[in-house]
Amino acid sequence: MKKFQLPAVAPLLARKAWSVFLLALILVGVVAPAFNLLVPAGSVFHLSDYAIALIGKIMCYAICALAMDLIWGYTGILSLGHGLFFALGGYVMGMYLMRQIGQDGNYKSDLPDFMVFLDWKELPWHWALSDSFIATLILVVLVPGVIAFVFGYFAFRSRIKGVYFSIITQAMTYAAMLLFFRNETGFGGNNGFTDFKRILDLPIATPGMRMGLFVITGLTLLGFYLFSRWLVGSKYGRVLLAIRDAETRVMFSGYSPLPYKLSIWVISAVMCGIAGALYVPQVGIINPGEMSAANSIEIAVWAAVGGRGTLIGPIVGAFLVNGAKSWLTVTAPEFWLYFLGALFIAVTLYLPQGVVGLVRARQGFLKHLRHSRESGNPGPGSPVKPGMTAPPPSTDQKGGAA
Repeated sequence: MKKFQLPAVAPLLARKAWSVFLLALILVGVVAPAFNLLVPAGSVFHLSDYAIALIGKIMCYAICALAMDLIWGYTGILSLGHGLFFALGGYVMGMYLMRQIGQDGNYKSDLPDFMVFLDWKELPWHWALSDSFIATLILVVLVPGVIAFVFGYFAFRSRIKGVYFSIITQAMTYAAMLLFFRNETGFGGNNGFTDFKRILDLPIATPGMRMGLFVITGLTLLGFYLFSRWLVGSKYGRVLLAIRDAETRVMFSGYSPLPYKLSIWVISAVMCGIAGALYVPQVGIINPGEMSAANSIEIAVWAAVGGRGTLIGPIVGAFLVNGAKSWLTVTAPEFWLYFLGALFIAVTLYLPQGVVGLVRARQGFLKHLRHSRESGNPGPGSPVKPGMTAPPPSTDQKGGAA
C-alpha cells in the first residue's frame, strides 16, 4: 500500500520575491537614510523629515494590517478591536518616555506633569517598571499578549464567532477607551502622554534618532512579513486555512480549533502592540483616541483594500489608504470619511480580493493569453476556434491566386 505524503513545503519566498524583499531592505536601511541625512535639503533627491515621519507612521500601520491578515485573511476571524492592542503597546512605551522626561517637565518634578497637576503624590503601582527600557520591551509584548489570551480563551472556548465576535471585540475596545479617559487611572486622561524628550537618555528630536526609529520600524515590518510567510506556509498555517474554510470538518478530523485560534489571536495582538510601541516615539503622542472604533475598523479596511489572505496585500493597502488620507485631510478634510466608507463598499462589492487580487488576476489573464498565442491558439476575438487550422490565403475563384 502506497504511503500518503503531504505535498512538499514551498520555499519561503520565490526568487523574484526575494529580489523585491532585498530591494525593500536596501531602501529602508540605506537609501532613505542617505537621502534624508546626506542629501542637501534643496536637492530634488532630498527626503524631508516630514516624509520620514509619515512613512514611519504608515509602516507601523502596515504591521497592524499584516496582523489583521493573519487573524482575518488566514483564519477567518474578523476583529474590530485590534486598535486596543496597538494602543496598549503605545501606552507602555509612552509610560517609559514620560519617565525619561525626569525633571525637565513644566513642574520640575520626578512625577509626570499631569500627575503633578492632578495632585498625585506618588506613582501608581502599574508605573513601577516604567523606568526600565528592558522591562518596557517585555511589557510591550506581555500586556497585549496576556489581555488577548484571556479574552480569546473565553471567547473561543464559548465558540463565539462571526459577527458576534466582531461586536464583542469592538465593545471591549470601547470599554477600554472609556477607562483610559478617566484621570484616576493614571494614564493622562483625555490628553494621554506627550512632550517626550529622550529615549535611552538620548534626545528624541534629533535627525539621527528619528532616522534610527524609521530604520527599526522598517526592519520590524520586513521581519514580521518573513515570519508571517513562514507561519502560513507551515502545517500550522494549513490548519488555520482549514479552520477558515470549514471549522466543523477540522473538528471531525481530530483537531481542536481552540489552541490554533487562540495562538494566532495572541500573535496578532502582540504584533499590533509592537507596532504601537514603535509608533509613539515617532509621532510624539498617545491618547485614548487610538482605541476608538474607527481606528480598529480602519485596520480591517487596509487589509480588505490590499487583499486578504495575501500578506503583501494588507501592507499595500495600508500605504494606499493612509497615503490617500494624508492627501485628502489636507486638500478636502471634510470628505475623508466619506471617501473611506465608499472605498470599503466598493472593495467589498467589486474587488473582493483587493488590489493585489486584481493585479494577480490581470497577470494571470495576460499569461494565459500569451500562452495561447505561443501554442497557436487564437485569442477570444479570432474567427478561428481552438483546434482549427487557419484558413489558406484568399484566392480569386475566377482568376486564381490574387
